[in-house]
Amino acid sequence: MTDYTVKNLMDVDNAAEQFGIEGMEARFARKPLELGNFGLSYQKLGPNFRQPFGHRHGTQEEAYVVLAGGGRVKVENDVVDLKQWDTIRVPGSAARQFESGPDGLEFIAIGAPQADDTEMLEGWWSD
Repeated sequence: MTDYTVKNLMDVDNAAEQFGIEGMEARFARKPLELGNFGLSYQKLGPNFRQPFGHRHGTQEEAYVVLAGGGRVKVENDVVDLKQWDTIRVPGSAARQFESGPDGLEFIAIGAPQADDTEMLEGWWSD
């Protein structure tokens, strides 16, 4: 039999809820999907919501695909507007943080190679 895993992303635990973050969903599917070489997550931000922290990785490059809504992402010193189906690649070492517009923001994040080298950056994007 072929080795594969099927998982509905809405059945993956909402990490944002587990950490008491309201206005956001974050469903990290690497472990539930038994991924060996990359990570995958679904994230949804309510209207006009900025993630409460930025982050960067030592080596893990990521691509983000906007599924619905729109907003902005801050990558290091640049702020980039995003709309449905925009895809942005961010190198591992670059700090990044998302904020939604009035329609909210839904996106898929894909990262490779698999790495547990995340640095959380609270208060990084402040006006």
